[in-house]
Amino acid sequence: MVATPPTETPRVTQPAVDLAHLRQLGINPNHWYAVARSTEVTTASVGVTLWEQAIVLFRDQQGAIQALEDRCPHRQVLLSHGEVIDGELECIYHGWRFSAEGNCTHVPYLAEHQKLPTCTIRRYPVREQQGFIWVFPGDPERLAAAGMEPLELPEWDHLNYIATVSIIEVEAHYSFLIENLMDMYHGRLHDDFQAWANPVLADLSESPGCVDVHYDAESYYRIDKIWSVSQLFFPALRKLHPEDLYVSYPYPNWVSTLGQDFKICCLFCPVSPTHTRAFLIHFTSLQAFHRLHKLPVAFRRWIKNSLFGAAQTMLDGLVAQDVLMLEQEQRAYLSNPQRKGPELNRAIVAVQRLIQSQAQSLSPEEDIP
Repeated sequence: MVATPPTETPRVTQPAVDLAHLRQLGINPNHWYAVARSTEVTTASVGVTLWEQAIVLFRDQQGAIQALEDRCPHRQVLLSHGEVIDGELECIYHGWRFSAEGNCTHVPYLAEHQKLPTCTIRRYPVREQQGFIWVFPGDPERLAAAGMEPLELPEWDHLNYIATVSIIEVEAHYSFLIENLMDMYHGRLHDDFQAWANPVLADLSESPGCVDVHYDAESYYRIDKIWSVSQLFFPALRKLHPEDLYVSYPYPNWVSTLGQDFKICCLFCPVSPTHTRAFLIHFTSLQAFHRLHKLPVAFRRWIKNSLFGAAQTMLDGLVAQDVLMLEQEQRAYLSNPQRKGPELNRAIVAVQRLIQSQAQSLSPEEDIP
């Protein structure tokens, strides 16, 4: 009998990433993007920018959030500079008023023989969920067909988690920020603020919409006693111990967990090829405090609200240090787009592939700026 030679498993060739082109790629608009915190939009309108699209947020008479193109079709000025009157937007220039559907409903100097202009402005699907306002800038029909939802943040309202939010404003392409968040090897930068140490990439998986990475690491914190929360404020109480560190890029956002005690999310709002806004959310778990769970709900809610922002110093410190590096990267790219160094972290290469594939998933007619 003749032995059959073993069949070789064919190698899958991953697409090459052109870094010079990557730093100019737009977003895939067919996703939900967090554009503001709920507390930012109260009685006045608020203008935001999502990948070079000016959007105005406001609340109607029922308090529901609405999102329209931030442009008066009369003279093209920003509607966000005007007022909210009876749940409608009034342009500051000539007083034209627009409903939540984007239709002109009032012109103060309209003559008796004149009809209201039929001009309309774009209305965006918008959602208020778990402390943030989300906008879907893509094809509404695709949204309805796919049943897509914003990224879930169940810890936001859960009584066992304390939240801290830091807003990132960085003059850099969003790819630089997501690479930074997926790369656990730049801890030298964050000696005074980082919660983990000694990461080693243990596992990586890629799918069409997500990159998942597992690092073996060590944590400085163990939140298992009431007094152990003080580790957040007193570095001398921290002791290293082994802990799993998971980071994921469920496009277009980022999620990380460190053991059972911490979860960090970053919600991306890319503004332009050289400016990114994002919301970095840090959750500290109180799950280990079993006696706390038996207390009245009102008291537990008071504790949760009182401790909101407990990690602000740490989170803002991390952000400031990272922003400094990211803006240096952006400036270096602009001075010489073709220059690039060797990349040794497989997670970064996987992220670059995902950004490229998401941008290329749109046909030219769907490539909404």
